[in-house]
Amino acid sequence: MSASTIDPYASGTAPAGRFLYRLNPLAKLGAPLPVMILLAFTRDPVTPALFIALAVVVILVGASLTRTVALLLFVALPLIVAIMSFSFGLWTDPSRVDQSVLLFQVGDYRFFLGALLVGLATALRLAALLVLACIGGLTSTGPEFVRAMIQQLHVPYRIGYTALAAYRFVPRFGHELEVIRSAHRVRGMAEGRGPIAAVRRAGGTVVPLLAGAIRHAERVALAMDSRAFGAHPQRTERTRIPFRTRDWCFMVAFWLVSAALLWWSLAAGPGPVIRN
Repeated sequence: MSASTIDPYASGTAPAGRFLYRLNPLAKLGAPLPVMILLAFTRDPVTPALFIALAVVVILVGASLTRTVALLLFVALPLIVAIMSFSFGLWTDPSRVDQSVLLFQVGDYRFFLGALLVGLATALRLAALLVLACIGGLTSTGPEFVRAMIQQLHVPYRIGYTALAAYRFVPRFGHELEVIRSAHRVRGMAEGRGPIAAVRRAGGTVVPLLAGAIRHAERVALAMDSRAFGAHPQRTERTRIPFRTRDWCFMVAFWLVSAALLWWSLAAGPGPVIRN
């Protein structure tokens, strides 16, 4: 069993020509953060759509996308936006948008174009937040982000590495669950179909998985104690993640482009009136 199967955060080689992997994780967080805060106060669909386009361009240029991520970004996300637009539109009070075009009527309920635009604006805001977060989420790992917060933001390492150790329990438990299921199949304990058999198989993994979790927690605690974790206010770092000039250049360039898009959106006008 390879180490990457157990530890998905093992360091690897960054794809050539993809600049996002060489940036500090805090730069990839700080660049879109003002835009993400601003989007919470927008009410038109144009502004979040512009920032979705900006984030997609940055991801396509600076990151290497797997097939799964590409399908989620370019197929699943538009479908989710369409579904959320219609759903949020159904929740909109028709009396607030009854001056727009009537799309359909079911009994006493009337669905107007203004309600659909309200839902579209809300769905695009959520999608924009997600895509902007993917700039750093797709190109940074948990350990890199924790180390950057400790080194640049001076977050206490007791908090950072403790949270990181707890977070890395999840892939470890997934690996142990697969081992338990494989052992059950070898011993013929995974037979049967239907919901009852599925519940029985799930119940058979609870006790060994809990025992493995306790053993793993004890090993982690002993390893931290043996390394005098928490004994001193500061610790040396094996891996340094500096904040370089290119990180500042990326942040400033992203802010300037974002400001230009915002100015263009305001200059073009709010478009359809959306009172949500």
